[in-house]
Amino acid sequence: MSREALSKKIFHSPSGESCSLADVIVEIKKYILKNPDANYEIVIGSDSQTYTRGKALFATAVVVRRVGNGGVYFWARTEDTFHTLRDRIWKEAMLSITLAQEFRSLIKDALGEELFWEKKVEFRCIHLDVGEAGPTKAFIDGISGMVKGFGFVPVIKPHSYGAFVVADLHT
Repeated sequence: MSREALSKKIFHSPSGESCSLADVIVEIKKYILKNPDANYEIVIGSDSQTYTRGKALFATAVVVRRVGNGGVYFWARTEDTFHTLRDRIWKEAMLSITLAQEFRSLIKDALGEELFWEKKVEFRCIHLDVGEAGPTKAFIDGISGMVKGFGFVPVIKPHSYGAFVVADLHT
């Protein structure tokens, strides 16, 4: 997905309000600056749900967790085709990676590098909807390697709440 396509993508807040990626950045900045002494973890994860043969809804979530004290999230949904479970899981991962690449530079510009250097805000992880149990087990090594290749840390089930809990709410 291109930078232009991402800038046109419609995100939603949990209350259902529509917003752009730029609006998401502004809201996250406000959330973090309400309590700048807290520590934050930002993760991105995607999930999908088949609704007819070869078509699925894909949801991608940006989750900001105030460590030890709640959080906020935003999500976007898209419809796409796939041919196999493998295709669908890899599309989920690529949606997360693409958003994470753009988001990383935007959030650092908005918050300033110092919050990241001081470890007040961490944004390293991509949450994947794969795990050791079930049919996605065979995809863990390949998808994890791809995520690492893009400079992120892959997180799988049962720890990948950004994908299989938050994004799953919107598929």
